[in-house]
Order: sequence, then C-alpha cells, then structure tokens
Amino acid sequence: MTIRNLEFAVHPKSVAVFGASTRQGSVGRVVIENIAQGGYEGEIWPVNPKYREIVGRPCYRQAQDLPGIPDLSVIVTPPATVPAIIRELGNKGGKAAVVITAGLTAENGLKQAMLDAAEPNLFRIIGPNTLGLMIPSLKLNASFAHKPARSGGIALLSQSGAVVTALVDWALDNNVGFSHVVSLGEMADVDVGDYLDMLAGDPATHAILMYLETIPNPRKFMAAARAAARLKPVIAIKSGRHEQAAKAAATHTGALAGGDRAVSAAFRRAGVLRVEGLLELFDAAETMAHFAPLQQSRVGIVTNGGGAGVLALDELLDRGCDLAELSSATFDRLNVCLPSTWSRANPVDIIGDAPPSRYTDAIQAVADDAGTDALMVLNCPTGLASATEAAAAVAAIAHDGKINGKPVLTCWLGENTAKAGRDILQNAGIASFETTAEAARAVCYLGDWSRAQAALMRVPSTHDDAFNADRDLARSVFRQVAKEGRSMLTEPEAKTVIGAYRIPTPKTVVANSPSEVGQAAATMLLTAEKVVVKLLSKDISHKSDIGGVVLDIGSSAAAENAAEAIYQRVRKAMPGASVDGYSVQPMIIRRQAHELILGMNRDPIFGPVMLFGTGGVAVEVLNDTAMALPPLDDVLAGDMIDSTRAGRLLAGFRNREPANRAALLAALNSISQLVVDFRCITSLDINPVLVDADGAMALDARIQIDPAKVEEPSPNADLVIRPYPANWERSVDFNGMEYSIRPIKPTDFSLYPPFLAQVSQEDLRFRFLGPRKNFPDQMLKRLTQLDYEREMAFVAIEAASGKLAGISRLSCDPDHAVAEYALLVRTDLQGKGLGWELLRQIIDYARADGIAKIEGIVLSENRKMLAICREFGFAIKHVAEDYGLCVATLMLKSPQVLAANPVGAG
Repeated sequence: MTIRNLEFAVHPKSVAVFGASTRQGSVGRVVIENIAQGGYEGEIWPVNPKYREIVGRPCYRQAQDLPGIPDLSVIVTPPATVPAIIRELGNKGGKAAVVITAGLTAENGLKQAMLDAAEPNLFRIIGPNTLGLMIPSLKLNASFAHKPARSGGIALLSQSGAVVTALVDWALDNNVGFSHVVSLGEMADVDVGDYLDMLAGDPATHAILMYLETIPNPRKFMAAARAAARLKPVIAIKSGRHEQAAKAAATHTGALAGGDRAVSAAFRRAGVLRVEGLLELFDAAETMAHFAPLQQSRVGIVTNGGGAGVLALDELLDRGCDLAELSSATFDRLNVCLPSTWSRANPVDIIGDAPPSRYTDAIQAVADDAGTDALMVLNCPTGLASATEAAAAVAAIAHDGKINGKPVLTCWLGENTAKAGRDILQNAGIASFETTAEAARAVCYLGDWSRAQAALMRVPSTHDDAFNADRDLARSVFRQVAKEGRSMLTEPEAKTVIGAYRIPTPKTVVANSPSEVGQAAATMLLTAEKVVVKLLSKDISHKSDIGGVVLDIGSSAAAENAAEAIYQRVRKAMPGASVDGYSVQPMIIRRQAHELILGMNRDPIFGPVMLFGTGGVAVEVLNDTAMALPPLDDVLAGDMIDSTRAGRLLAGFRNREPANRAALLAALNSISQLVVDFRCITSLDINPVLVDADGAMALDARIQIDPAKVEEPSPNADLVIRPYPANWERSVDFNGMEYSIRPIKPTDFSLYPPFLAQVSQEDLRFRFLGPRKNFPDQMLKRLTQLDYEREMAFVAIEAASGKLAGISRLSCDPDHAVAEYALLVRTDLQGKGLGWELLRQIIDYARADGIAKIEGIVLSENRKMLAICREFGFAIKHVAEDYGLCVATLMLKSPQVLAANPVGAG
C-alpha cells in the first residue's frame, strides 16, 4: 500500500482523539489540549467512556457514537484496545489514524492484529509509538510535543519523536516554519516512502527534511524519493553511520561495503542530499530553497580578512568544492579597484580597511568572471570600516540572493558588531552565516545537490547493443557449483564467469599435483617471461593470507617446488582445508598499471551495491573505494571512478600515461550486467584488476552465490532501481518499413529535436493540450530519463535511418493502480498503423505490470486519437467543466476485482 487514503491525514477536516483525558500528566490530556488550544478550525471529538466532556466539548464513549466520520483519529489508548478501535473506525468509514500508543509489537501479536483490523477498509495507520503530527497551516498540533510548529514551507519526516521536538524548538527561535511535521514512529503501515509521495505533490511544501533510522521498503523509498527530488529539495540524515562491517567476509568487497556507504550511494542515486547534523538540515534547506542546482561549484571568495578566507577555502576543499580560477581580465579589473596590497589571488583579500565601494567593486568583478559559479563574501569586524555599511552595500547589488545570476553566501564574523550586518543581509534575501565553516558548507550543499540531481537524471540501460555476454556459460558454472552444494566458486570458475561477460583474464591451466604444475609451467614459459602458481581450494577464499600465491617463477622446477611449498603451508595453517589443485598462469608484467578492485556485495537494506577502488593485498587498509547502486552506465560508472583517489591517478601524472578509461568502464558495466542477470550472486570481487593505457586485465576473482537462487529469472528482483526492461523490445513491419519498438533510453535525448521538427503544430497541440514551440533541454531529459518503477515510454525507431518515429507514454500513480497515457506519432507517418501499435504496447505493458486502469485527456477535436481509443475499448467521457476535453478510460481490472484485491495492499 502507498498513498491510498493518506490524504485524510494530510488535510483532515475533523479529528477524533481516542484516549482524550483530563488527568494531569497524561498523554491523552496533552494531545487533546494541543489540538483544542492550537486554533484548529475543524471538528474536534474527544473519545473516552470515562468522561462526558473534555476541553469544553462533548466526549463520546466509542467510535460508533461519534456524530460524523473523522478524517483523522489520534489514538492514545492502552495497546490491547488499539486493534478494536481501528476496526470500529474502518467500519464507520474512517480512513486514517495516528497511533501514539507504544507496545504494539510482533512478539505480543498486537501489531499484526492492528494491521489485520485496518486491511479490509484500506485504513491507514501512522505509527505506532509516535509523537504525533502537526499541520501548521491548519493550526493542527495532533501531538504531545511541548510547543506547536510555526507555519512555513518545510516538511519534516522523522522516525524519532525526540528529534521532532528538538528541531521544532530550535526552529521557533530561528523563524523557521513547517508545512508538515510527522513523527513516523515504527512505520507499521505508513512509511517514509508513502509520505514522500504525498509531499511531492503538495504545493505548500517547498523542501522535505528527513531523519531516518531505517528504510523498511527500499524499492518504494527509492521510487518515491526520486519522484520527490525531481520537484523539490529532499535532504536527509541517516543515523548509524559507523555501523561496523563484518569482521570476516568471503570477499574483500564484503569487508569494504559497509551499510552506511550503501545508504550514501542510494541517496545520491535518488537525488537526496545527505547531511550529518540536525541543524545542517535547515542550513541545507534554506540554501537549496533559494538557488537552483549548479552545474559546477567553482567558488569565488571576497574577504576583508586573509585568515577568514583561508579558513573558508580549507572547508571548501575538504568538502570537494573547487576554487574558481579567475581570468587575467578579472585580475586587471581588480588591480584597478583594489589597493596594491590586495592578495592577487582567490580568495580576494580586499584588506581590512575596505569601504563599501571596495566590496561592491570586487564582488562585481568576481561575479562577472565566467569561471565563477558561486560567491562567498566574508567580513571581519575592524575599527577601520563599518560592517553594517558593507552589508548594506552587498544587499544593494544583490537580487533574489544572487549577483549576476550567481548565488551569494555571506559570513559576517563576530556577534555584537556582526549581528546587525547579518540582519541586513537576511532581510535582503541573502543567505548569511555566523562562521566560515557554515558558509562553506552551504556553498557545498549546492554542489552536492547538483551532483545528486545529475545522478537522479540518469536511468541507465542494463545492456548495450554491442554488449554480447555469454549468459548461458555463466549460468552453467553456477549450476555446477550449486549441484555440488557449494556457494563459493573456485578462481577458475569465477574467471570463466567474468570472461563470459568479456572481462579479460590471463590464460589459466589447472593442475592436480605439483608435478603437473611443473609440466604446465614448462609449456607456458615458452611464451611467457615468468609464471604464477596459485592454490585451488574450495575451503580457502583469500589465498594470499596463507601463502597460497607464488609470483615471479622462472622455471618448471621452481613452479613444482612452489606448489609443494603451498601444500605444506596449507597443511600447517589449515589442516582440515582441502587442496583441490593449483592454477598456473603467465605472470602479467605491466609496470605502469594500476591495481584496482571491482566488486559487488549485498546491503541488507538496498540489496546489490557495486564497489570500485584501489586494489591489491592491502585493499582494506587503503580503503580508497566508491559505491553505487546497479544498474550502471558509462556516466554512473565514471562517477564512481572519479570519486576515488585512484581515479585521479588513472588520469595520468608525470611520465605515466592515462589509463584506458573505456576498458575500465566496460569492466564495471559488465559486472553491473552480471548482477542484473543473476540474482544468485551474493558477493563478488575482482582483485586485482590491472589497468593501464593498453586496457584492463583481471588477475584474480572471487564469486559467492546462493545456490537456491541459481534458476531465478532475470532481471534481478533484488535491485532497488528497476532496470531497463529489455524483454519489451520487438520489431514491427508496415508496408515494407521496419520499426523497432522498445522502452525509451536516456540516449534517445538526441533523437527528440529532429523528431519534434517533423511534428506539426496541430499535432503538438493535440499531444500537449495547447500550443508549444519550445522544448528546453531539461524537459527533454525528463521525457527520456525515466524511473521504470513509476513510468514507461516506448519509442518506435525507423530501422533503416535510426530516426524516432513515435512515442507512447505511461505515468503511474504511487499506488500503481491508475496510469495516464499519452501518444505522439510523427506527422508524416500517421495513418500507417504505428500509433495503434504503440498504444497496444502500452496497454499490454500496463496489464502485465498489474495496473488496474489507464486513462488519458484528449481534446474533443482530436478525432484520430479518439477513434483509436474506441477500437481498444476505451470509454470516452466529456469533461463536464470543459466540453472541449474528453477523458478516455480503459479498465484492465474490473472494479469488483480491484476492490477485492486492492493494488499495493500489504
């Protein structure tokens, strides 16, 4: 279940309080008084059989006695009474409740009893064990918080009631207001994903703040967060950042992929900005509410104190922001308006005696520089110039918190002298902070948010047209391992699997004894300078830890001796471990190659996560890694590479050539595709992977599987981001013209401009219900980069030319019950049956995806579209208030079936 009936909790016109009381110190008394005294103008109905009147209102014995159906009920009665109250409310017609009561657990059966009571009527429950909720615009404080929140544009979702009270208290003193404050409690029914879906479309909510301790439904959360973050800033704290990783892991990736890193990777992919402290939530919200995302975050700093500029610079660089490189023209301009003692660098130190005019001249010059994306303006109090006059000068040249269209963030250091200056700036709509660290963090929020938004706009394909993996070979290996009752693949088996996905590996010969090792080495040394001998054991994963790898072997005798020595070391270190043989490989000598690790592990919340970083035997010690959620594409894989120190080395330095980035990207995408194709993989690492200018070579590989899942179908059901649905690709032929009909891809962005140029203005008006001539890049990105969990679009591509011929589109509601469709075919191709095929594809997809109903808004004069709809059995109905519009509706499930089996219930 998602947002069904949740609107009754978001905009209630009546509230009933079960357990309302007059007893001093009781939660029931605090809650009913908070509601009654807060100014809420809806109906308020206390419910408690012990009283006839509470807060001057009649008190009712039970739900059946209420004079109406409450939109929202607040329950503060003993745990054992809650399920019966929920059932009574549902039978009366109620739809939502906040259960403040604690003690409804799985152990005592009350939690499930409560959910069972709610299910027949689709009754929604917030909680249990919650502080309650506040809707300041309605003057509704349905909580036992000590103070009501001020009305504003920020929504706060928190799993902790204590965090709610602390933040509301802080916000009152700092003039911060809220649209909604919701204590989610234990999230037995309504969870953070549900509320994100509700708030995404709430016009009163301009930013969403979240305090999270766990995420119960990660796929729903990711879809909801991605939908919300496309529309407004979403900022989160996730507690438990230092959860210790497992001490013993079968793969390096398992040891490195701590849960908190997966959370950060998920937030980045969802477009959510993650912050660390509670008060940073508000700083980030204020900054992001003022400004649009930055494509780059190159910062120009203007200060009247060199030390303050250095402090700000340190904070910016620590957080990954870039210092703007000012042009020579800007330096010439600054030389004219600044004294000769100015810093002649960025930060631009305009000296402590700077009058207001010097501030404005320097700021304008830096803002005009094309290499500057944002400005920080700092002021240190001196006896030589007025801080308030400097603030007034900055305020005078700023518009909506910007100068020359670029964000301006200020820091007036100090307290008595600086406070008046900060007030001037804030009253002018300019963000102002008390410390350089706060100001620098705020600038970095814009950069971080921009990167999150860029990741959000990527919906990668799970395969490239040129990618040709041998999936059958990989599955045959997994089947054999499962048949033998094993979960860990041997090195040769793991290399066979990654080789099937086109990741290069050295030639490997398996030998059963030291003498066979010598024979294999003799043959291999005819073409190789040196060889490597490795242990093969189904019981030992990390061979190097017990001396199971010997390098730089130059003769067959030395290879045989190495194998014998490996055997003796195993018997001494792990007497019970099996020695299943040895692998002999040519020694790969690439002196300028980088040792890297590529891997995958399973996070308990977000499922499969990818890992990239510095490899080798000290991989855990170096800990230079990045994580991302699959599926990947070149952009997302490139982001992983670039976020590590290894990534900077790969670009080349001194006499070292740049590494072959394309080969590395291909390897990361191959692992991603392997993970998409096989749900049975539980952990994987390739370490080391040697990468240099000549390409990539995997020297060692480990793969662990769940044998019970080897036969499960593709794509991997554990992915929290739904991958490209390749099974919906097909070809059609009309009058000798062949078309490929397939799901849309981000790369189709480039096909849109020439396509739209061949669509008539009338057809565009029919499609968009009004004239449209301009299609900004941002709009085209939204049209081509979908979250397949919520949306689908099919494109028809001319096979001969590769041109876009038509598009059909489907957008689901969060309940996945109703979807809106749209259709557009190139004007010169209409009347050939292509629109009919595209609409059929959308209907077939909707039916297969479990959608109950599809509908579309069609202009009454669009007779061709209405005719096609009637052919498919759509019901056509004119919109009562606008006879020029029709609603075309196709039921894919009967209303009776839909009522008996509500979509999303559970």
